[in-house]
Amino acid sequence: MPVVTIEELADLAAEPAIVAGLDLGTKTIGLAVSDLGQRFASPRPVIMRRKFTLDAGVLRAALDAAGAVAIVIGLPLNMDGSSGPRAQATRAFIRSYAPLDPRPVAFWDERLSTVAAERGLIEQDMSRAKRAARIDSAAAAFILQGALDRLSSLRTSAEEE
Repeated sequence: MPVVTIEELADLAAEPAIVAGLDLGTKTIGLAVSDLGQRFASPRPVIMRRKFTLDAGVLRAALDAAGAVAIVIGLPLNMDGSSGPRAQATRAFIRSYAPLDPRPVAFWDERLSTVAAERGLIEQDMSRAKRAARIDSAAAAFILQGALDRLSSLRTSAEEE
């Protein structure tokens, strides 16, 4: 799996195609997928993390089942834009996962995505227990929606040229 920029992903995952979004947590992997027109991100059930080999197999099966052709993964940068331990762990996960899956992957700045996702769940009057179970997938949908909006913008700019 090649690591690509979001600009390169616009060409590699041309519509109609499904793009997946990931929010890599320490205990779970949040998953979201787009529609074929890449307009909307929809959360999917979280993947409970155990061991890397098991996680990778479950993730690949979920991506295959969804028909995803590309992956956008949230990169948890610090507020000043620097890379901390979580960003390094995300990059390490992708380095290990890359040989197992041919889909291109693009990193997406996910600063405050979990905060935004939690606010959305609170606005839905969701209980704390339900929020805890769904927060990573909601964050993955938030990350993916941001990337889909950028892909749409890139394609519109390319058409206008």
